[in-house]
Amino acid sequence: MPSVDEPVLVEVVRSGLVESRHRGSVVGLNGDGSVAFARGDVERLVYSRSANKPVQATAMVELGLDLPPELLALVCASHNGEPMHIDGVRQILAGAGLDETALRNAPGLPLHEHSADDVIRAGGGPASLLQNCSGKHAGMLATCVVNGWPVEGYLELDHPLQAHITGVVQLVTGEPVAHIGVDGCGAPAHAVSLTGLARAFATVATASDGSAMHQVRRAMIARPDMVGGTGREVTALMAGVPGLMAKDGAEGVLAGGLPDGRAVALKLADGSWRGFAAAMLAALDHLDVDTSGATALRSIPVLGGGQPVGEARAVAF
Repeated sequence: MPSVDEPVLVEVVRSGLVESRHRGSVVGLNGDGSVAFARGDVERLVYSRSANKPVQATAMVELGLDLPPELLALVCASHNGEPMHIDGVRQILAGAGLDETALRNAPGLPLHEHSADDVIRAGGGPASLLQNCSGKHAGMLATCVVNGWPVEGYLELDHPLQAHITGVVQLVTGEPVAHIGVDGCGAPAHAVSLTGLARAFATVATASDGSAMHQVRRAMIARPDMVGGTGREVTALMAGVPGLMAKDGAEGVLAGGLPDGRAVALKLADGSWRGFAAAMLAALDHLDVDTSGATALRSIPVLGGGQPVGEARAVAF
């Protein structure tokens, strides 16, 4: 349950009355890595969930995964399942001599409503290929092939791939991984502090040219549409804030880093995603980041009778 010690980060207003409040924790880092501000308990362990994908992708590139930017961005993605995403996953698998039967992520339908409708109209249903983590899993499988490792059991903690990923998580967060669970897709889910997550994004965003981290950042910045997709806030954030590398995660997690080292990580305590992009913009404002290109994300419409009657908005903190 949200704690009263966590500040309200998002308010939902309907017809002039505050209807809901989302509490959470948020931390911002200065360019030198020092903490610029912290609200709530930013040292408590949280599952970074899919916000950890850029770190996982970094580990794969270190192990020899070599993909063009649009496909590397897809490895970092919680994609919509639009045709370009599904085609990209197939390309990654085919490049490793595999097909979708090798995927071991949980099956799902596209997050993109029209794409999901198309699948159902064609007589299809949930599939691992269509699920939003299939790009990451395709990257994991391709990395195993590059290294001559078995693709069976690639999600097990003692598999060499997962062992290396855990080591990279510890390196970029600057803290030991105290707990590893199972993510919704079936991959290991690392628990770190929000401060550690922000530090990880700062580390990846500031990495030197040619490094694995730099390749990941460059791919995400170049193709934010592959990281999320149509209508996704994480895609709009990267498109609207110059240089921002951002990634969302389940249960209200969102993190971002800039090439000058400034970074933010936040989690809405109730696991909601409603308004968390607005909260990210408010946090970036505190770091004096130019967010003028993402103004549309500051207010998420609340509908009544199909018409806007209010908004979800960030609360100054």
